[in-house]
Amino acid sequence: MLIVSTPPLLKQLLDDAAVFPPGSAPLPEALSSHRDYRTTWYSDMVGPLLVPASQIKDLSAMLGPEEAIEVGVIADGIALGDLFRPLTPRGIVVKQVEAPVARRGEDPQPTLRRLIELLQRYAVTGFAEVPLAWGLLAALDSIAEARRDGVAISAKFRTGGLAAELFPTPMELAAVIAACAERQLPFKLTAGLHHAIRHTDPETGFTHHGFLNVLAATCLANEGAEVSEVAAILASTQPLTLLEALRRFRSEDRPLWLGFGTCSVLEPIADMQQLGLIGPS
Repeated sequence: MLIVSTPPLLKQLLDDAAVFPPGSAPLPEALSSHRDYRTTWYSDMVGPLLVPASQIKDLSAMLGPEEAIEVGVIADGIALGDLFRPLTPRGIVVKQVEAPVARRGEDPQPTLRRLIELLQRYAVTGFAEVPLAWGLLAALDSIAEARRDGVAISAKFRTGGLAAELFPTPMELAAVIAACAERQLPFKLTAGLHHAIRHTDPETGFTHHGFLNVLAATCLANEGAEVSEVAAILASTQPLTLLEALRRFRSEDRPLWLGFGTCSVLEPIADMQQLGLIGPS
């Protein structure tokens, strides 16, 4: 039997977002693949299967009689209150609930207050997706305050999408990471983190953040690094620079960054394996 020890820095890094764009896998296919991931040598790196709230009952119907699966429930257009009521179909173990609290340009506070209230009432772990726009810092303050009051809530940010303006610059993302570090506020990311190292997609021309860049940047920010230093790490396209920055953190628990949703678990696993961070070569 092959036994591979996952570095603490990388555990539960990858939430399985196979059913979401750009992968958009059918739910039965996503479930089958997720079952397979749970039997692999890299299973410690894979978090819950992310599923739209509207498909939770469908997922439950696909499970075996004694099967249970950890899921992250993603709000997909239903009212917040309705999102929390049907959270316990057979076989579904809700690890987290994720919901946007504003569109760009809207005040996040009203929906954020409602989300905090529901998380507290139902004793569920949640993520508030906050736009990188007006109202961000005040929203982070509200999330941090709710955590101090015992609410299991963290922040969530988008790092990409279907248009160039949805990709924050290294300085913008560095400022957000530093703001979370200042508040000791855990966060997760979604969209655009397809590979380990910062790169430009040859098909779209969009420059994507690398998840290894984000990992190094968060470790440094957690130690009090200046925003400019954090931005420089996010902007790097040199694997050796990033590996060296992460070397002394390898055996430590990952600070603040709780992970990211990826529509392909295998791509980041392959990248980390190629860089010598994990697994058999």
